[in-house]
Amino acid sequence: MANPYSVAPSHERRSDELAYESRLAGELFVPGVRQLVEESWQRSLELHLDPDRIDPGFDLDDRELREYRQEHPLALVLPVIHRLLIQHTFETGLIIAVGDQAGRLLWIDGDRDLRRKAESMLFVEGANWSETNVGTSAPGTALALDHGIQIGGAEHFNRIVHPWSCTAVPVHDPSSGSILGVVDITGGDNAVSPTTLPLLEAAVAAAEAELRIHQLTQPRLPARRAAVVIGPSAPHTTATPEASGMPTTITVTTAPPPQNNSPAPKQRSRAVDALQLSVLGRELGRLGRGESSLELSVRHSEILTLLAWNRHGLTAEQLAHKLYSTENSVATLRAEMVRLRAVLAQADTGLEVASRPYRLSGELELDAHSVLAFLERGAHRVALGAYSGPVLLGSSAPGIVDIRTEVSSSIREALLTDGSADVLLEYARTDECAYDREVWVQCLQRLSARSPKRASVVARIERIDRELSAPRA
Repeated sequence: MANPYSVAPSHERRSDELAYESRLAGELFVPGVRQLVEESWQRSLELHLDPDRIDPGFDLDDRELREYRQEHPLALVLPVIHRLLIQHTFETGLIIAVGDQAGRLLWIDGDRDLRRKAESMLFVEGANWSETNVGTSAPGTALALDHGIQIGGAEHFNRIVHPWSCTAVPVHDPSSGSILGVVDITGGDNAVSPTTLPLLEAAVAAAEAELRIHQLTQPRLPARRAAVVIGPSAPHTTATPEASGMPTTITVTTAPPPQNNSPAPKQRSRAVDALQLSVLGRELGRLGRGESSLELSVRHSEILTLLAWNRHGLTAEQLAHKLYSTENSVATLRAEMVRLRAVLAQADTGLEVASRPYRLSGELELDAHSVLAFLERGAHRVALGAYSGPVLLGSSAPGIVDIRTEVSSSIREALLTDGSADVLLEYARTDECAYDREVWVQCLQRLSARSPKRASVVARIERIDRELSAPRA
C-alpha cells in the first residue's frame, strides 16, 4: 500500500502540472492527486493566496533574529544536525537551515551558489514558509499536519516553487510532545526519493534524543522568548527561480512551544533591516539586506571589510597600506574609491564612504563581528554555527590577512579553552583543522573513556602524524 505522505517513484511533473491547473481553474475533484495535497490546495485557496507571487513575510529584523536563534532550544542540537546532514551538503549540493514552528527559517547553510538560487524564491533566513503564507510546501504542510511529508514539483501551491521538490519531518519536544520545528530537504526530484523521508526521520529522532539528554542533565532548558505571532502579510514581492538545473536543499525549521497571551511584536520588513556584509567562507563579499544582495568585486570586498572592521576610519595612506602594502598606491586607492561609491549608489544600498579619514557613513553589520560577539558571550556552539570559514578566502591584502588571522585564532583559542567536547569535535572536522594536531588531541582528552567517537579521533591523529612525517617526493 502506497504511503500517502510520500511522492510515488513514478511521479511525473507534467501530470501534476495538468492536475494543478485544473484545480485552480475550479474543478473540485482532480484525479491522480493525493488527497492531502488537494486538501492543502483547498486551504491555500480559502486563504486567497496568490499562486504567482511569493510573500513569506518577515517579522524579525537581523538583530532580533540573531537573538532569537541564540535563545532557541534547537540551537542545542545543531551539532547533531551538522553531523547527520550539513557536513554532507557540500558534496551533494544541499542547503541546510534551522527555523521555528511558525515556519520561520532561522539558519541556512550550504553551498553559496545553491543558496543564491533559493534566495530567488525568498527562501532566506527570517522568511516564514508556513502554509498560511506560501501555501502547500513540505515544511509548511508538515507543520500543518504534524507529520513527515513529501511535496513534489507542481504539488506546491505556488507556481514559483514548481521547479523544486521537498521532504519535511516535524521535530517534537521529547518531554511535552509539542512541535519544536521541522526538518526540510528541498531541491530537485532527488529530494523526494524513497530514501529521503526515512533519512530525515532518523536525523530528527537523533536530534530529539539529544534534546532529551539535555533535559535530563539540566534542570531546565535555557530561557527563551515565545514564538513570535505572525501578523498580516507584507506587500507582495514576486520572485522567479531558474527553471532548470535546480539544486537540492535541506531546511530545518524549529520553534519553542507556543506560549499563550504573548504580544506580537510590530511587524517590520527586512527592507529596513541593517545592511550586512558577509565575508566568512567567501572569496567575494556579499552586501545584503533581507532578500536583496549584491556580490562585490575582490577589491571592493576588501575595502568594505577593512572599513567595517575599523569603524573609526582609516587615512588614505593607512587603507592603501592594508590593501596593497606598496608605495605610491594612494592614487590607485582613490580611483578604486570612485568606482566603489558608484556601485553603492547604483545599488541604492544607503551606505556611503566618507573621506578624511575614509569611514563608513551608515550602519553595516559584518558577519565576522557577529561570530566574535557570540564568542564573547560564551555561545561557542552558535559562534561555530555562524562561522562558515575564513574571511575572504584567497585575498592576500595585508589588512585582510590580519583580520582573517584574528577571527580564526579567536575561534580556535576560545574552543580550545572553553569549548565542550562535542563542539570542539565539530570544529576539528572543519577544513581549517584537517591537520591541526593540537585540536584533535584536545578532542581525545575531552571525550569520555567510553565514547565511541574516540576511535575515529585516534585514527585522525595517527593519519596526521603519518602524513606530516612522510618524506616528500
